[in-house]
Amino acid sequence: MAEQLTKEELLAKAKKPAEDALRLHPFYRGKIETAPKCRIRDFNDFAIWYSPGVAAPCKAIQADPELVYQHTNKWNTVVVVSDGTRVLGLGDIGPKAGLPVMEGKSLLYKYLGGVDGFALTLDTKDPNEIIRTVQLIQPAVGGVNLEDISQPKCFYVLDTLRATCEIPIWHDDQQGTAMVTLAGLINALKIVRKKMKDVSIAFIGSGAANIACSRMIFAAGVQPENCRFVDTKGILHKGRADIEQRKAEFVDKWKLCNITNKENRQGSMAEAIKGADVVIAMSQPGPGTIQKEWIATMAKDAVCFCCANPIPEIWPWEAQEAGAVVFATGRSDFPNQVNNSLGFPGIFRGTLDVRAKTITDEMCIAAAEALAKMAEDKGLRPDYIIPTMDEWEVFPREAVAVAMKAQEQGIARIKISAEEEFKQASAIIKRSRELTQMMMREGFIGKAD
Repeated sequence: MAEQLTKEELLAKAKKPAEDALRLHPFYRGKIETAPKCRIRDFNDFAIWYSPGVAAPCKAIQADPELVYQHTNKWNTVVVVSDGTRVLGLGDIGPKAGLPVMEGKSLLYKYLGGVDGFALTLDTKDPNEIIRTVQLIQPAVGGVNLEDISQPKCFYVLDTLRATCEIPIWHDDQQGTAMVTLAGLINALKIVRKKMKDVSIAFIGSGAANIACSRMIFAAGVQPENCRFVDTKGILHKGRADIEQRKAEFVDKWKLCNITNKENRQGSMAEAIKGADVVIAMSQPGPGTIQKEWIATMAKDAVCFCCANPIPEIWPWEAQEAGAVVFATGRSDFPNQVNNSLGFPGIFRGTLDVRAKTITDEMCIAAAEALAKMAEDKGLRPDYIIPTMDEWEVFPREAVAVAMKAQEQGIARIKISAEEEFKQASAIIKRSRELTQMMMREGFIGKAD
């Protein structure tokens, strides 16, 4: 357990993933590859899989385009698209430097959700070129995961593509982060015995992630007027002329200026945190972005989600020493990982399985409730408010919640029962995990040390 380690040991543990990443990425030369899924008994089989036999499914799809989902891997393929303008907490590092992240995302899609993901980083910052590229590739894929695109263009890109594409378009930094954060918040408030409608939240950071989180959290019952937002210039309020002058561009931020912060507080991050029940920080990587003394000014039984990557805004032990009862980060090496990886594999599994046209906020909230319920069923603790990635059963449970909600909303092209979806999703995910384990045992995935 983290609390049994010294601060020096905790710091060493926190640095180790980066050290290992620099050693292992060159060893494997990437994290994903293409592999056949059909049987190849001898070279005569290529007459089935390629010419001349392949002409038959081509003609069938031409006659009925929906058959593409049966004859090809489109049904299970998601492309991870980024321009590299806001990668993790690293900022605008470009499409080449962002590629390891997108490959990592594809790996998580496969291992956790049984979804075939592949990375596509684009050498453009023009939102219209990003939009047009996605529109052009949609015949070949079942869905699109937009990733690490800076705001405000990320909102424009997502909204435009959702309105114009026939496949589900998902921005994980918005919808995925919001879904998992809501799941964690549901259970954190149960531990400290506070209700959604009563809590005040200080949102540290006003980028795509926190804006999307607030939208979903408000839909779940938190009152906007009880909350405060902070950007690089201070607390959002109705008098922020710098935002009002650009409100056509920063539509969401200007809306938050008007619906949050009923006290009209102004000033710094420290002022926003004072008296808050909850801090949800998705801002500048730390440590030291949030000070220990500021956490001490929060309300009794405080909850802190400090999710900047790769380093949280404040170390967990510092926040806990200052009075935080529940502390979460975005890292897998600390308890309470509030991370997109707990959401998007299961959400896309359910979306693809019913061939949903889009992914709605209601589908995300249903997934959040399923995620929270699984942790509650296992027994909530301050250091366990959300399942871990090891608890793989959470992903088919999310898939069921998403698939059922999509059918309820009338946006699914396939009908399936909850029992059938759980069985199907579990089988697909189990196959993916076992395939990886088999390849490691047999030496097809090499051992670096």
